[in-house]
Amino acid sequence: MSSTASLRALDYLEQLPTTTFNKLYTQPSTCLAIFRRMLPHLAKTLVLSLLYMPSPFPTTSLDIWVKPDADSVSANDRALSILQRLRILSEVQDAGRPGWKLSEAFSHSLKQALTGGGNHRSFGVPCNTVDATPVTISYLDTFARNQWEAILYYVVGSAHTGLGGRNDTAAISPGTQRLLQNGGFVALRNRQAHITQSGFTFLLQEINAQIWTLLIVYLEESVGLGMEPVDVLSFLFTLGSLELGISYSTTNLTPTQARMLEDLSDFGIIYQNPVDTTRYYPTRLATTLTSDAPALPSDSSLTTVTTTTTAHNSSAAGGEKGYIILETNYRLYAYTSSPLLISILSLFTSLRSRYPNLVTAKLTKTSIQSAIQLGITSDQIISYLTTHAHPLMRAQSQAAQGSNSTSGPILPPTVVDQIRLWQLEGERMISTPGFLIKDVGSPEDFEKAVAYAEALGVLKKSFGQGDGKGRQWFFVTRMDQMSGYFKAQAGRRKEERERRERELGGGGVKREG
Repeated sequence: MSSTASLRALDYLEQLPTTTFNKLYTQPSTCLAIFRRMLPHLAKTLVLSLLYMPSPFPTTSLDIWVKPDADSVSANDRALSILQRLRILSEVQDAGRPGWKLSEAFSHSLKQALTGGGNHRSFGVPCNTVDATPVTISYLDTFARNQWEAILYYVVGSAHTGLGGRNDTAAISPGTQRLLQNGGFVALRNRQAHITQSGFTFLLQEINAQIWTLLIVYLEESVGLGMEPVDVLSFLFTLGSLELGISYSTTNLTPTQARMLEDLSDFGIIYQNPVDTTRYYPTRLATTLTSDAPALPSDSSLTTVTTTTTAHNSSAAGGEKGYIILETNYRLYAYTSSPLLISILSLFTSLRSRYPNLVTAKLTKTSIQSAIQLGITSDQIISYLTTHAHPLMRAQSQAAQGSNSTSGPILPPTVVDQIRLWQLEGERMISTPGFLIKDVGSPEDFEKAVAYAEALGVLKKSFGQGDGKGRQWFFVTRMDQMSGYFKAQAGRRKEERERRERELGGGGVKREG
């Protein structure tokens, strides 16, 4: 699972109640998927260290394991935060001493997943009969690609592809259309779908992150559809552990999971023959849900680009995905024949001409500001152009630096600056939703709270004593994690106060009168 997809899934999971986690962790496949793909390396080390411990692990002993430098302490805080947010690790009292303990449900299921055994069947049940109409891996890849590209075409469907753009792609189901609308990827205006800023961000992501982004919306909508969230999550994690090209039985699925098959088939995640509903095939989109492998083969039109010379082809064969050349005069040359990529370019460029393997366009003030009106930002446009820059532009950037270790800018700086200036013409302020925290205690408490927020990645701005006004304020984008931190700090101060009172014999002898 990519880092973006992992963070997206983590944000959703941490909102679930503890009872949901307890049910979720009864499935070994779920525990193994979360352990392998959602935990940082230090968190994995802590879990494996505590997995077979019969009693809680003292907090003081864990502090000894961690180096006193800032990076190690920050990594430890981040690991503990993620484990607590996923209800894998909890802080308990053992003989009056604070310690850490693994969730019993998670610990038991992870042991089963690592050592085998049990009849949980959470890793799927392969069919024991031969399919009358066998399905090849090549067919599954083609099916998954067509289904997923249909979704992307719908998201980018507000663009006027022109110049012979393809409009004959398979239509997605009404349910998937509503899902994309409810997720904010498209907005309906005059009964026409128009891409939004979230939709363009969706297009910029790699395919695995796109899939998880859509599945999180599906999870959020499933409750209103009368589906059991635990069954939905368990089945998604199970799909990530299945084998490509193998058919699996539907007999062990819950009613919610059986209902999911039709929706997941619309996404291209599984394939089910309408004639034989007793089995289903996971596609590559499913088997890579919890892995770092590419979600679609490299010959997909989502990433395939065509080049003009044999030398360029050799670069593309080496794994290069860039197809855009941008000149200082704002002219853009896109070496691609993919209608989807051309549709994306038409969102922020003015298309000029199209050839069998080349599209010419130009960045103009009108085209950029039209994209901005759709909610697309200048940074997103620059990021897209940089990510998909042609190998020749990257080579030219490296050659310009000579022997320097750092490469120069890939895009022409004048063009990048102008794109930002075109956006600034209509914007003078950037707003960030969040929470302002004030008066947290002593300067030492303030510094610790700011360091904790920065380690979690939620700190946006600190108004500390260094600003010359003596304020102890800081601004964060999330409050739930900071609330847990402040509660833990208050608990520690209370324990310290009670310990001192016990040492003083209950606070001394009261005097009469």
